[in-house]
Amino acid sequence: MQTGEGYFRESEPNELVPEDYFGKLDLGRYFDDPKPLEIDLGCGDGRFALAMAEEFEDRNFLAVERLLGRVRKVCRRSDERGLKNLKVLRLESLYTMEWLLPDECADRIHLLCPDPWPKGKHHRKRLFQEPFLRAVERVLKPGGELLFKTDHREYFLWSEEELEKFGRLERLTWEEGDFFYPKTDFQLQWEAEGKVMNCLRAKKRD
Repeated sequence: MQTGEGYFRESEPNELVPEDYFGKLDLGRYFDDPKPLEIDLGCGDGRFALAMAEEFEDRNFLAVERLLGRVRKVCRRSDERGLKNLKVLRLESLYTMEWLLPDECADRIHLLCPDPWPKGKHHRKRLFQEPFLRAVERVLKPGGELLFKTDHREYFLWSEEELEKFGRLERLTWEEGDFFYPKTDFQLQWEAEGKVMNCLRAKKRD
């Protein structure tokens, strides 16, 4: 959980600040209307979450980001665009998934271009492994989906193995253009450098 500079401060427009960081969120208190919920973990500059919220007014979006500067930027852009269906939470992704989000609350979880922690001694820090997948299964509604992208091939292969070992999410196909899916700032940067994005999609069984 976050501590230190920026913790005790005025919230930004469209920022979700929990009353209790040790209990489950009552999401209905933060969104105006009860709609299908999508979660963007590690939202960066918010390009993806903002585009999705604009495209799908019939859905709610929760963008999770630990860095204060990015949170402020996404909140202000969301407010400028008049988006009522996007909230931003400043917190670590795994903590949010394991401790704050209620059971079966999300229709989709997006994990796009997370830190691959490429050195072997740092692999334990990777988000995509069993504790995260357990949290994904708990948070997703039956039939809900996890969508994951990375440019790091070794991390992608690792994630495929972790998903197979976990065994309780069903792998789905995912081809470019299957549905509206805006690119993150990281994806645009890496594609400009000639890198290829690897995509993984899975759902919670009904």
